Amino acid sequence: MKVLIIGGVAAGTKVAAKLKRENRSCEVTILTKSKDISYAGCGLPYYVGKVIPDRSQLIVNTPEGFSELTGVLVLTEVEVTKVNPAEKTVDALNLKTQEPLKYKYDKLVIASGAEAIKPLIDGINLKNVFFLRTPDDADTLRNAIESGEIKRAVVVGGGYIGLEIAENLSSQGVKITVIDMAKHILPGFDEEFTEYVENYLADQGIISFTETKLEAILGEGKVEKIQTNKRTFKADAVILSVGIRANTAFLADSDIELMPNKTIKVNEFLQTNIEDIYAVGDCATVTNRLTKEPVWSPMGSTANIAGRIAAKNITGAKLVYPGVLGTAVAKLPELNAGRTGLTESAAREAGIHTVSVVTVVDDKAHYYPNASSFIVKMIADRETKQLLGLQVLGKGAVDKMVDIAVTAITMGATLYDIENMDLAYAPPFSTAIHPFSHTVNILINKIEGVFETVTPAAYAAKEAEDYKIIDASINPSIDGVPYIDLTKVNGVLSEIGKDEKLLLVCAKGKRAYMLQNRLKYFGYTNTRVLEGGTTFNEIKI
Repeated sequence: MKVLIIGGVAAGTKVAAKLKRENRSCEVTILTKSKDISYAGCGLPYYVGKVIPDRSQLIVNTPEGFSELTGVLVLTEVEVTKVNPAEKTVDALNLKTQEPLKYKYDKLVIASGAEAIKPLIDGINLKNVFFLRTPDDADTLRNAIESGEIKRAVVVGGGYIGLEIAENLSSQGVKITVIDMAKHILPGFDEEFTEYVENYLADQGIISFTETKLEAILGEGKVEKIQTNKRTFKADAVILSVGIRANTAFLADSDIELMPNKTIKVNEFLQTNIEDIYAVGDCATVTNRLTKEPVWSPMGSTANIAGRIAAKNITGAKLVYPGVLGTAVAKLPELNAGRTGLTESAAREAGIHTVSVVTVVDDKAHYYPNASSFIVKMIADRETKQLLGLQVLGKGAVDKMVDIAVTAITMGATLYDIENMDLAYAPPFSTAIHPFSHTVNILINKIEGVFETVTPAAYAAKEAEDYKIIDASINPSIDGVPYIDLTKVNGVLSEIGKDEKLLLVCAKGKRAYMLQNRLKYFGYTNTRVLEGGTTFNEIKI
């Protein structure tokens, strides 16, 4: 069986290697227009920031090494220009010699990936305008920084790659501004979390300007400033991270069905609408595991999982690709961000009756060196109690919180299924009640009416304006409001009526909850705790 694979980065090489392991007799050929294959695209920002010192560390396999390791024929600098399903061939061009080529196949895998969007604006070709999709792009940017000519830069696009490159440039002493057309940076998080991150980054010297459109790049021969719909910004460099588009233009006359965003439509077996043609990776659309709706997931993890399944299906299996949860994690300056599943807003748009909680929980034993906190938002279906999503911020290992949630959501677990999991504990790693379990317990308490709250989103929307704020911290910490010491509450408080609306606020929410519990015992009927406390909320008196 002749299997032809178009594209040689994550998805293409995964399909090829797995095919040869499944059936050594398969004749597998990779065609790629790049000089490199199997490079770590997600590592490029860290190479620019010198966290990864050597370019060679980004190259997972060379074409020669991959061929020797797997038995796959790798043909680099060969660009496929057309797919001919009726005759089972592809037309291609040798980029070194300009020689036209034609290749036959029994099975075809399209793993052509995606390319950076290049806006049609003035100044796009000036010196010091950078993209970041390949090791060559990263080399060019890193060399420019090392030359000392870049003192301030504008990153256009506040997605994961844009924010990671912003962090790495900032660590090199470059003054960074991030602009984005969207209402907020950091897609995939609920609004109160993105606002927190924007404010946090500003404190770190990385200023975000949202709802801001790049209109032109200005300068004489090189970047000097940018023009947006709001104002101009001085800059020595512009890094464009405005998004990517699938490399599918060459399929125009192939009758292969595309989605509205020009990604390739596939079924649950990763097959296109044409027999014997599969598509995986950044060029293809998959489905959301929870909603079953089509979704684009241009991630290395998605590419590898889909590539493995496609290879097994080509060799006779009938495996269903179950879909993605939108899982992501990003490293920001002294803050990590992770998420999976549905946001609260997305769940509501899908017609789900949601319940959520925002907690601030210890990430390890509080007495252990470098202990910190996680800020967590957990979302569940109010009716079924099924876990739907998780968002987490913190200096520590947010990925472990996300991965536990991924496992639970994948298994269709309810909060009651996961409330007493035997998770790993030792002071350097966690707390005796794991921070994930701690958050589950708090959300269950909220659902069962034990913990009555005001969410950060509701507080920001001024839904608690008629409540009197009570400082419930260990020591008075909120100027201009009454303070109640939890340890001194042993009965009815003469200065506060039992039916008064009280918003209890402390640093994280825990002490306020304990005060609420005690006040309820003494007959107070209308107390609420501000989720996330002063750690997450800006208190407005």
